Amino acid sequence: MSIRKINFASGEFYHIYNRGTDKRNIFSDLADQERFIQSMKEFNALNPIGSIYEHCRSQFGSKASKNGKKDKRLVNIVAYCLNPNHYHFILEQVSEKGIEKFMQRLGTGYSKYFNNKHERSGGLFEGKFQAVHIDSNEYLLHASVYVNLNDRVHGFGSKASKSLGKMLIKSRSSWDEYMGNAKEGFCTKDNILGQFKNVKEYKTYAGNVLVGIHERKFLAQEKF
Repeated sequence: MSIRKINFASGEFYHIYNRGTDKRNIFSDLADQERFIQSMKEFNALNPIGSIYEHCRSQFGSKASKNGKKDKRLVNIVAYCLNPNHYHFILEQVSEKGIEKFMQRLGTGYSKYFNNKHERSGGLFEGKFQAVHIDSNEYLLHASVYVNLNDRVHGFGSKASKSLGKMLIKSRSSWDEYMGNAKEGFCTKDNILGQFKNVKEYKTYAGNVLVGIHERKFLAQEKF
């Protein structure tokens, strides 16, 4: 994978993605997914928290915890999708070098957890995470669908994908948050949903974008 060359600016949106080294699964079960999501929440703080275990212990019963005080964020997580062997994010940087700090903590912390749990060593991800600057509102809306419904873009969970490989878990994304079906959420959705009359209108828009994505993939395959 090529070396990333991009300067992250606060107030700008970026499509961030990476996959497991050798295309291996980075989530083996629901517990791995839950740990990754917890890491997304806990490591998104301006001040370093150390390990998640130590942070949770220090916060338990503390004054800051009781008052519900939260540290300043590094990024706003606009959307995400965790597939068995790769992930996608849309992030808005809100603190200086926020994306780099967030992704470094997330990658290092989760890799350490995963390697310890599965008794392995070495890198878990395929080099540096990849990033694309989202430079227009049209691109932002389209990217929100691509990430929210990325499992459907790739066909994860379909009968075909189950028959072709050993998928131990389903993909997980922020789509339920956008549809109002999640018990709790942590995504910043106003920049997307605020441009639609209601959730139903966004769902219709997303469906149309997904059809277009599948059509372009089909045409690309037909050329070979």
